[in-house]
Amino acid sequence: MFLQLIFHILRLNGENLFTPLRAKVMSYSEKLKIAVVHDWFDKYAGSERVVEQILHVFPQADLFSLVDFLQSNERGFLQEKTAKTTFVQNLPFARKSFRSYLPFFPLAIEQLDLSGYDLILSSSHAVAKGILTNPDQLHICYCHSPVRYAWDLYHTYIREAGYRRGLKSFFVKMVLHYLRIWDQSGNHRVNYFIANSNHVKKRIRNIYQREASVIFPPVDTASFSCEEKKEDYYFTAARMVSYKRLDLLAEAFSLMPDKRLVIAGKGEELKKIRKKAGNNITILNHLSQKDFIEHIRKAKAFVYAAEEDFGIVMAEAQAAGTPVIAYRKGGASEIVSDGGTGILFAEQTTDSIIDAVNIFESSSFDPVTISKRASGFSIARF
Repeated sequence: MFLQLIFHILRLNGENLFTPLRAKVMSYSEKLKIAVVHDWFDKYAGSERVVEQILHVFPQADLFSLVDFLQSNERGFLQEKTAKTTFVQNLPFARKSFRSYLPFFPLAIEQLDLSGYDLILSSSHAVAKGILTNPDQLHICYCHSPVRYAWDLYHTYIREAGYRRGLKSFFVKMVLHYLRIWDQSGNHRVNYFIANSNHVKKRIRNIYQREASVIFPPVDTASFSCEEKKEDYYFTAARMVSYKRLDLLAEAFSLMPDKRLVIAGKGEELKKIRKKAGNNITILNHLSQKDFIEHIRKAKAFVYAAEEDFGIVMAEAQAAGTPVIAYRKGGASEIVSDGGTGILFAEQTTDSIIDAVNIFESSSFDPVTISKRASGFSIARF
């Protein structure tokens, strides 16, 4: 899908139509000087998987980012490349707290000099798409999301971070106001948008008044082989931050003491989740990738209460033949077939989750059918 879109944009219409598509694009791209720009590198997560696959398509590309704090043993997905970074990299305490320098991000990203590149591919959920370009350059942005804490999650962020009143609150609100203005300006520096889901496509249209093509993120479906023999527990995994709503899942399953839930994750809400967890809930704040895969393969269902832009972990669960019980809003509705490969619930409430689990318990699902559906999100398709 990514190659097809690049092929279309670069308008290679005069070549032999029987030449393999990848060969045509790769041959043409070898003539181009390509830059890949990502917001920041501090871990390997969903957006970094997209960068990983973009570099597989264009291995000759140079890499840029606000900061790059990956250790040497973590750079394999970047083909051992190190990103060229901004002044934020060298600010005090940036390694642990670079997000605290958010007010400087727009200025910093504009200091990256990409004037010598023909094709710029930005991977953006914050400011990467705001790099400065000239009329002779082509800028394609893979947008994971417009800046959520500055736009649709603004009021939730202000409320949950405790910034409703006071001098600090005024400063934070001013920064986010400035960020929205800059973000609107920055979107006009993009020639073509790619969205990671139809949900994000709608948000791009609503916020930026721009159209986008949809290419789902690459999911390593091959690592999650289908398991037909399930065990008697539900499973969920996410960072323990407020919008993931793990507290809501803990509260709901505490009201269903005959049903076992395993929660995997770590983060600032760990204590809050533990307080809400009943004896039927196991919390694992560290899981190796191998153990994570085994848990998700053998679970009777994967449960998820967050509103996600896409939600790679739900596609991974389905690749393992595991049904998904998830909040209907956001990317879940594009991954899960309600009643076919899982159950979607309408509200982020304990009652809605309990009702969904009860419907699931009275239904039957075929792991093989579920796993086949996940092939539409594979790395090969991306």
